Amino acid sequence: MLLVEFCNPTRIARRLAFPCAVTLLAGIVLTLALCLAASAQETQTDETAAAGEPPRVHAIAMYGEPAEPADYTHLSYANPDAPQGGRISHGVIGTFDSLNPFILKSMRTTARGMWDPELGSNMVFESLMVRSYDEPFTLYGLLAESVQMPEDRSWITFHLNPKARWHDGKPVTPEDVIFTYELLTEKGRPPFSSRTRRIERIEKTDEHSVTFTFNELSDREYPLIVAAFTPVLPKHAIDPETFDGSTLEPMIGSGPYRVAEVDPGKKIVYRKDPDYWGKELPVHQGFFNFDEVAVEYFTQAGSRFEAFKKGIIDIYKEGDPAHWERAYDFPAVSSGEVLKKEFFAGDPANMLAFIFNTRRKLFADRELREALSNAFDFEKINRNLFFNAYKRTTSFWEGSELASTGRPASAKEKELLGDAVKDIQPEILAGTWKPAVTDGSGSDRAVLRKVFSQLKKAGYKREGSLLLTPDGEPVAFEVMTRDISEEKLALSFKDTLARLGITLDVRTVDDAQYQKRLQTFDYDMIIGAYSASLSPGIEQLWRWGSEARDAEGSFNYAGIADPAIDRLIETMVGLRSREDFTAAVRALDRLLLSGHYAIPLYHLPGERYAHRAYLAYPEKTALYGNQYPVWWHK
Repeated sequence: MLLVEFCNPTRIARRLAFPCAVTLLAGIVLTLALCLAASAQETQTDETAAAGEPPRVHAIAMYGEPAEPADYTHLSYANPDAPQGGRISHGVIGTFDSLNPFILKSMRTTARGMWDPELGSNMVFESLMVRSYDEPFTLYGLLAESVQMPEDRSWITFHLNPKARWHDGKPVTPEDVIFTYELLTEKGRPPFSSRTRRIERIEKTDEHSVTFTFNELSDREYPLIVAAFTPVLPKHAIDPETFDGSTLEPMIGSGPYRVAEVDPGKKIVYRKDPDYWGKELPVHQGFFNFDEVAVEYFTQAGSRFEAFKKGIIDIYKEGDPAHWERAYDFPAVSSGEVLKKEFFAGDPANMLAFIFNTRRKLFADRELREALSNAFDFEKINRNLFFNAYKRTTSFWEGSELASTGRPASAKEKELLGDAVKDIQPEILAGTWKPAVTDGSGSDRAVLRKVFSQLKKAGYKREGSLLLTPDGEPVAFEVMTRDISEEKLALSFKDTLARLGITLDVRTVDDAQYQKRLQTFDYDMIIGAYSASLSPGIEQLWRWGSEARDAEGSFNYAGIADPAIDRLIETMVGLRSREDFTAAVRALDRLLLSGHYAIPLYHLPGERYAHRAYLAYPEKTALYGNQYPVWWHK
């Protein structure tokens, strides 16, 4: 209003006192120009308000409002005063033959850290927004400094930060965003290759803005998937013709690190870019504090631990309670050079399980799957192998409000399930289901008699030392394992099943063979883990959905194809209230548990790490547990 008032013609002459006519004329022209600009700006503002255009915001949340205000200085679980510098070295099992994490050929053998949620997805390549791991599902601006999105989430506009630059100094543009989606649709691996299925169009809306308009296949979560889980790639530095070939040539990114050293299959080193464009962003304060991040590769867990003892790697995530109790008696622990730490988080525990491949004829029978689940002797394994450190897992969202166990199905859950409610076992529907509890001997006769009775009722029979299927075939299968710890677990299960006349073979294979067979579903059973979050979404279709069943490289390890599960997941991601969303996840949990697609194993109450004493981390642990990107070197 002040600008409009200043541009009142009757006031112009009174406020200008130029020494000559020419200057006076120039002043009048300049002032009129300012008036016209101000008038146009006010008109545009009025039109925008009339059109109800959503405001630009710094962050978006799946439900509710972001925890951090627009003027936030750092994320809650980072230390903005963390020292910069030093080096951290991680150790992993396996190998690598590519630096391109976005293509099918290198899906399982890409160097860790190129696009890695655990080490920090945005080390080399960056997304438009980045997730806060101290909130269920909230995103803050990264390449995009602000976003606009209507209430129905039918479109989203990302306003790119004008300062965003590639490592070669060229600006990140809307053309790069559009190019990325075109390229990954044609030559990327799942799930990148399928993301445009839910997008009607992507268009450049101004020099620094790009708008995604979604089609009828989209849902309320999908704009957040677009924002956080797809990298932006440089159009000027990628040849689409050769993109789908594995390469050890470092790619140009926009993130805080560049690839500095590559020893194929053995080691990769990332070095911080001193000219990184986003070092002052609030979302990066306290993140990516090391000058160098190294990842060392090992063929076995034993050799990796020996490397940790010798100081070759700096941090060791411990998943074996027996190892945690027995193995840390070396001098560096006694001297205080190595510390042990347990992190406690508020997110659901991951589901570690024996996973049935229901593509196999034997495991297409739910009755057999349930009987084998009941035969698993958790108490024996926990006592003999793990010092009773583990708790039995009973839900795919264990320990959170999303878990169905211990709660009867609500009216809303039953409404969401529809006709599928009849497929859920009564005790699972009532929330009273628990895995079978044994005496820990490995041969609890009461439990085994109950299991055999269940099998007999389903048409299985015992002839001599063998259990036969209703078709007269021996019940025999193989568990594919990766290392000695999985092998021990499988061998213990083998001993129990032998008492029922069931033959279980254990085959431990090297990482390359394991990844290839996993990708092509060439196994009877595996030991795998499903990560859990407080905001499960469309990624659940890639785990349990019918379309993912035969899609090579998908995470539908169990081979599930159930229209009721498909429908429930699609409904779940479209719900608006947290209450309805929680009901939908619990309903999905009940369907998965009733299907007995996996034998739930166990989890630790916290995450256990051993690390060099010169490494430090914030006092506050994020909702989703330990986050490596916020560590620093003292």
